[in-house]
Amino acid sequence: MNRILMVLTSHAGMENTESTTGVWLGEFTDPYYEFTDAGWQVTLCSPDGGKPPVDPLSTVTENITQSNRRFIDDPVAKAAFENTYTLREIDPTMYDAVFYPGGHGPLWDLASNELSGRLILHYLTAGKPVGAVCHGPAALIMAAELKPSLLAGKRITAFTNEEEVLALRANHIPYKLETRLKELGADFRSAALPFVSHVEVDGLLVTGQNPLSAGATARRLIGLVNEQSESLSAHK
Repeated sequence: MNRILMVLTSHAGMENTESTTGVWLGEFTDPYYEFTDAGWQVTLCSPDGGKPPVDPLSTVTENITQSNRRFIDDPVAKAAFENTYTLREIDPTMYDAVFYPGGHGPLWDLASNELSGRLILHYLTAGKPVGAVCHGPAALIMAAELKPSLLAGKRITAFTNEEEVLALRANHIPYKLETRLKELGADFRSAALPFVSHVEVDGLLVTGQNPLSAGATARRLIGLVNEQSESLSAHK
């Protein structure tokens, strides 16, 4: 059985507003059920442990996905979400891949969390895939600070500057993720239109642009792990 670690944000606050953020629920639930339906074992963690904050906007009717509804009626998934491990409790050798959902929270905590940055470098060094969607790729910032060449020339996508403006949150965040990833040398790619599904795969990095990309990003990561397993079997 494949095992995957999902790393969720613990950060809720935003700048210049009383609005809060956190995990964008569909960016957790869409990948979670892609993994579990594929027979994978999922472990959840976050910087602070316990129940991560949820972005209130991700629970309004127009943003609710089928997987959100499934989650509401799933006591096992809800218990795991409400009791995430802390990052420091995690043994990265236990998992075949790691996945970072978004929500704006990662711009603050995961982008500056050294444990998370070292976790990403561990997986990449071990030849294991790293997936991230929307603002989840903010976690790559710390990894790139620890290893400055990490993102140089890498095809990466994430929530775009245009999408930040359209989402009316550009003035409530510490920096724009697209701009920061480009500053770190990434070959940033995005869909021709905002808010449509877009996934980039470059080596072991699998990144998705926005909430609509969450399930597709998880499926590409599953495919990558399956390809690795088939390749290993062929060489035995």
